[in-house]
Amino acid sequence: MSDLTRRTVLKAAGATLGATAFAAAIAPLTQWKPAESVDEFLRRHYKELTPEDLAAICRRVEADAKTTHGIDVHVAAPPPQPGVQFGYALNLSVCVGCRRCAEACHTENNHDRSTHNSYIRVFELDNGSIDLATGDATYDHPVPAKGKYYMPVQCHHCDNAPCTKVCPVEATWKEEDGIVVVDYNWCIGCRYCEAACPYHARRFNWKKPEIAAGEINPDQGYLSNRVRPQGVMEKCTFCLHRTREGRLPACLEACPTGARVFGNLADPDSEIRWVLANKRVFILKDDLGTKPRFFYFFDK
Repeated sequence: MSDLTRRTVLKAAGATLGATAFAAAIAPLTQWKPAESVDEFLRRHYKELTPEDLAAICRRVEADAKTTHGIDVHVAAPPPQPGVQFGYALNLSVCVGCRRCAEACHTENNHDRSTHNSYIRVFELDNGSIDLATGDATYDHPVPAKGKYYMPVQCHHCDNAPCTKVCPVEATWKEEDGIVVVDYNWCIGCRYCEAACPYHARRFNWKKPEIAAGEINPDQGYLSNRVRPQGVMEKCTFCLHRTREGRLPACLEACPTGARVFGNLADPDSEIRWVLANKRVFILKDDLGTKPRFFYFFDK
């Protein structure tokens, strides 16, 4: 038993069962109390962990980083703050398609360097169109181009999130401040959530991330930008390791045109509330009823 991991056992079960049967079949495993040698396989769901449990797990991740990469990192698990409901808005009138947001996301979130992954895709679209199927996310020419505009797309942190509903092991869920998260150690890599997301905002780690020690961001969150293992899903977390500490998302800080607005939807005096009240706002794929917390707007 000591040679097994929780993920490989659950993957083996999932390979032969449908989603409903799979969830029922693995329920006893998720409740199995651990022996010391298989603690990670059998640990409780993230939402059931005590602060002491979380602190111990974070210290273990820090120790693993020291052993694997030879560097000191700090891993935290900041909780949602009372009275905070995060939201994001993006001004399409001033986005120029430079992709600095995607680059900042790549660096901040310790993505695999060889694939140059990012949680943000920037689409180049014809003026007047919002059909992503006709957009180009791989353009390679000077921007902005004549007759084009640019739409960055990332996780919309939907209040009616289809991704969280299809996960057979409840490895992804919506937190009290509106952020949709993934517990990488609970995820079994079935990719149901990836298929369910209408914004194509989830990524699958096909291989162990390759990052030079000197390029690793040492400021890490357990549910956000710690280095993810192979075989799990990952996604934008509104940089919760930053935003729950009163800082701004890395993509916003990198934007050279001020196209991005982030803030507390529960605060009537916040900038994002002003945008929603005073700008021409639209929701991508509004007809799907996902109720996202990511909004687009125009100045005119």
